[in-house]
Amino acid sequence: MSKDSFKTIAENRKARHEYFILDTIEAGIELFGTEVKSVRAGTVNLKDSWAGVDKGEMFITGMHISPYEKGNIFNRDPLRRRRLLLHKKEILRLLGKIKQDGLAIIPLSVYFKGDRVKVLLGVCKGKKLYDKRETAAIRDTERDIHRVLKDSSHSIE
Repeated sequence: MSKDSFKTIAENRKARHEYFILDTIEAGIELFGTEVKSVRAGTVNLKDSWAGVDKGEMFITGMHISPYEKGNIFNRDPLRRRRLLLHKKEILRLLGKIKQDGLAIIPLSVYFKGDRVKVLLGVCKGKKLYDKRETAAIRDTERDIHRVLKDSSHSIE
């Protein structure tokens, strides 16, 4: 596999609905052997997961990696906190954004970059109900416009 190849394992679609994504950052994740095998099998769930800083290190909480079927005694707790691999400066910058602006760090996707497992983190601000409605209305309007344009292009030919 080439170093630039990407293979998406899981996406947090709910995050794009629930939050405004202001910034993204890529982080490595510390996994054990059977967890990597489970990730390769695609048994990852990012629903209700978030990242936070504890004692100068960043951890992801609530990410579910199902136990590997053939892992027996080597399997770890599916919901355990997992350390994210970031530079100290990046952690301090993200911590400053969280503290100052009241933002949250939400994992948006998990993917393989080459043979390494990476997590795309989003610096997010929560949407209010009216924001969600507005986003849905804009999406529906764009869908209708594309549908009309597609139909009119077929009728001209």
